[in-house]
Amino acid sequence: MTIIDGKKISSDIKNELKTSVAAYRQKVNTVPGLTVIIVGEDPASQVYVRNKAKSCKEIGMNSEVIELPKEISQEQLLSRIEALNKDPEVHGILVQQPLPPHIDEYAITMAISPSKDVDGFHPENVGQMVLGNLDKCFLSCTPYGILELLSRYNIETKGKHCVVVGRSNIVGKPMANLMLQKLEATNSTVTICHSATKNMSELTRQADILIVAIGRGNFITKDMVKPGAVVIDVGMNRIEDASRKSGYRLVGDVDYEPVSRNASAITPVPGGVGPMTIAMLLKNTLQSFMRANSIEAL
Repeated sequence: MTIIDGKKISSDIKNELKTSVAAYRQKVNTVPGLTVIIVGEDPASQVYVRNKAKSCKEIGMNSEVIELPKEISQEQLLSRIEALNKDPEVHGILVQQPLPPHIDEYAITMAISPSKDVDGFHPENVGQMVLGNLDKCFLSCTPYGILELLSRYNIETKGKHCVVVGRSNIVGKPMANLMLQKLEATNSTVTICHSATKNMSELTRQADILIVAIGRGNFITKDMVKPGAVVIDVGMNRIEDASRKSGYRLVGDVDYEPVSRNASAITPVPGGVGPMTIAMLLKNTLQSFMRANSIEAL
């Protein structure tokens, strides 16, 4: 059984990006810039934002974090985004979610220029992805990271039955669409399961590749997984654990220990899919920079 090490692969990608950023700095005397907006003081969001800013600096990119009060109006937030859309030194814009209830998240997503939407959430980028025009869009970072894991671990996907559990706009839907594309790490037959699916275990047991993003700790059990399947666990859930100083531990959507004995390859939680999301965000930002400056890959 192979443990798919997202921590290692994300580190490899960051090192590759660091080399590219340094080369572009020499070639065009500028580097990619990512701006992250955080509204309010949600502790989890603050941790994510700090990690993103730290990763940017580690590879030589410019990073700016704009902290705004939770009372800010939607109009004021839209105005800040519009200014960033026009700033030639900003190549990626990310508005950290969740947002306060009085702000329409869809309106904010729509306000970000598709050319700087490095999260891959804008409908224009989503539409280009569905149409297969992957060189004209940004891919949603978590599904993009999963493709990278499948590719770098040389996991055969062509013609395989991929079952995606979950239908969120961030993971499930784009993941299913990507696995349909004619790419080296996709080209699969795809089934989507969700909360209304009947006899889900009958479908998951058919999966050669099982990708789980349902947000329920240890939901996928050993009896739901075909022997030899590749299992990608996107979940990150806290469960109570009195033996830990924190009082909790992190588990995925897959019951790891028993399922790992059935799988041919599996991602751990933490250390699997999670680290890949920021790595692919940085990769999208570099891609935006290259397009903005009309430069080819070195």
